[in-house]
Amino acid sequence: MAKPNRIIAIFKAIHFRGRFFIALGGCISILAASFGIPLLFPLGQSMLVILAVLTLAELIILFSGRYAVKVVRKTPKLLSMGDDNPIRLEITNVSPVRLEMNVFDELPVQLQRRDFEFTFWCSPKEEKKTLYHVNPKTRGEYFWGRTNIHVSSILGLVSRHYRVPNGEMVPAFPSIIQMKKYELLAFAKISNFEGIKKIRRLGHSYEFEQIKAYVQGDDIRSINWKATSRRNTLMVNQYEDERSQQMYTIIDKSRAMHMPFNELSLLDYAINTSLVIANIALKKHDRAGLITFSDKIGSTIPAERSQTQIKKILNALYSEKAHVREANYDLLYRSVKNVIRSRSLIFFYTNFESAYAMERALPVLKRINHTHLLVVMIFENTELIDYSRKDAEYMTDIYTQTIADKLVLEKKHMVMKLRKYGIQTILSRPEDLSINTVNKYLELKAKGLI
Repeated sequence: MAKPNRIIAIFKAIHFRGRFFIALGGCISILAASFGIPLLFPLGQSMLVILAVLTLAELIILFSGRYAVKVVRKTPKLLSMGDDNPIRLEITNVSPVRLEMNVFDELPVQLQRRDFEFTFWCSPKEEKKTLYHVNPKTRGEYFWGRTNIHVSSILGLVSRHYRVPNGEMVPAFPSIIQMKKYELLAFAKISNFEGIKKIRRLGHSYEFEQIKAYVQGDDIRSINWKATSRRNTLMVNQYEDERSQQMYTIIDKSRAMHMPFNELSLLDYAINTSLVIANIALKKHDRAGLITFSDKIGSTIPAERSQTQIKKILNALYSEKAHVREANYDLLYRSVKNVIRSRSLIFFYTNFESAYAMERALPVLKRINHTHLLVVMIFENTELIDYSRKDAEYMTDIYTQTIADKLVLEKKHMVMKLRKYGIQTILSRPEDLSINTVNKYLELKAKGLI
């Protein structure tokens, strides 16, 4: 069976262009012989022979070795959800001739792309490096299939199809790229130019770190006069933020968090932000923990400051899924009471789409805020806001836009009511959730409110 399969593969490899010219030469020869045209017959025979020789030569060149190309795909160990992840293809022409390559990389089914290809020419022994990006919108396993390459030489009479068996699986986790990005911004001196606010420290509710020589710009209220008299030079006390404070993120996984914005669900925005703020809290030497819930309690990770804590949180967030039932706030309160024993900063990510939903959760939020420092993060419905600002063309548009304005205003009233009861509340666009959470955390640390 090997030889017939080889013959079929070689026949299929003869490009349409090559078949056309060979057929053309054969037709000229047949017409010349049929109609008795002496000049066309040798011309057709010569064309047929030349094309047959060229085609045979290309067949020998492309099929003489097992492989004419070498392909290496380089993917990250982990994909970051919601970010552009680089994928590199290194393709080497190991044949002695210049080849045209049409490359088709079999992308994961979640990306929904079946027309992904690129074409280039590659000289002998030359290596071509191609970079493309994938942006996963869901967590889970992403499987790459084979890399398919159609190669042909300069004449293009023959092409050969290579199927490179380089399939692999890469898991898509919550955004590690965002985590690293905001870590750098939060600790950079020029971070305020990137959206991270610089918060001025109020008072000295911080831990003493050391006594150092005064430099221009130090707070004169920090001058240590005893040390100054001993050293005969100005010395100041240096303070640092209090350490080992507890910070928890609580994520609502109920059906209210199913709503998608820019292809990511609100739950995924909250998951990405939870990883960002947990990492920054750990870098600030605080203890970070996690609680997820819907109609029942999901992941529960007590606040710690160990080296493996961020890995625990990352793995827990990776496996979280949205539920279709309503959130059980009484169950949440009992879980918070049992798990969080000392005063902590709590970032609570939820989505109240009606005043009734907020009123139902308000008693529990007030009780949690009485014991802890609670920050409720609510999502703006950006699509609803954009729709309400469009120009109305018909009477029905006026009616629906009025309803949209009412819903937008209702959410602002919910925020005002929560703040009225002393609950810190942020109304954030989904894409700005991480930056707003980091700014709030730094602000509360600077004010010494935790």
